[in-house]
Amino acid sequence: MRLVRQSHSNSAKGVRSSAPKGARATLALLAATALATACAAPAAEDVSPAAGQQAAAELRQKQRAHAAAVKRWGLAKAPLPAPPAPAKKPHIDTRDGFEVDDHDGLPPVFTTIPTKDKVVFLTIDDGAEKDPAFLRMMSELKIPYTAFLSDYLVKEDYGYFKKMQAAGVSLNNHTLHHRFMPDLSYASQKREICGMQDVIEKRYGTRPTLFRPPFGNYNEDTLRAARACGIKAVPLWNEEVFVDHWEYREWDRDLRPGDIVLSHFRGKEDWEGTMPDMVRRFLKLITDKGYAVARLEDYL
Repeated sequence: MRLVRQSHSNSAKGVRSSAPKGARATLALLAATALATACAAPAAEDVSPAAGQQAAAELRQKQRAHAAAVKRWGLAKAPLPAPPAPAKKPHIDTRDGFEVDDHDGLPPVFTTIPTKDKVVFLTIDDGAEKDPAFLRMMSELKIPYTAFLSDYLVKEDYGYFKKMQAAGVSLNNHTLHHRFMPDLSYASQKREICGMQDVIEKRYGTRPTLFRPPFGNYNEDTLRAARACGIKAVPLWNEEVFVDHWEYREWDRDLRPGDIVLSHFRGKEDWEGTMPDMVRRFLKLITDKGYAVARLEDYL
């Protein structure tokens, strides 16, 4: 067993009426009255000048609020806006070299989304650090990200991740106990994955379709178990960002459109800094290189 990682109109001309003459006169008067009323009413799609001014004012207010957030969180540049989500989702295949022996019908494993959009996707794993400042920062800056959670860490404060979910973050599966999956039997791997599916459904009302194996390690049993638990895709990563440095999978140590970036819920106990510090490093590099942060689920 291999180990890897729609309108028509009708004319009244020539149509004879069977109504009495008096009735026809009454009908004609009613029709004329209705026409006059319709002509006097404003078109439904007309927008009053006041409404337009209000919309412009609201836009300016949002822009000012965003600029203030950029300054408040210590960013040298405002993050670039992501393009609209693609109307047609890209087809995702397993990355070459990441297949298991019998991969047909199993969830694809990938590190990059095939897109020409100059975007990257931020994903954050495990759930150890529960920093309220991080939640405020990401919400105020409107930075999308995807979380992959392990219950042995999340259970310390399910409410923290409920706030995260309320802000629009997708909560996904990173197993119950973050064990090295290839060392486990198929049954044990299924318990780890399906068990975490149950926890997320119970606590957050959704059953994930995305799974990331701990340490990025998996075998055929892992993917078979994931499929049995309702998993549709296994996103790994192409870069990892820390508080003080980046690590790269590719030889040229550079970003590519569609790259998935990994980080972790960590704080000063593990890093020389905080999660907001990590986000600042992440945003500086991608913004300097002309990339925006997009929502992973919009492309899947």
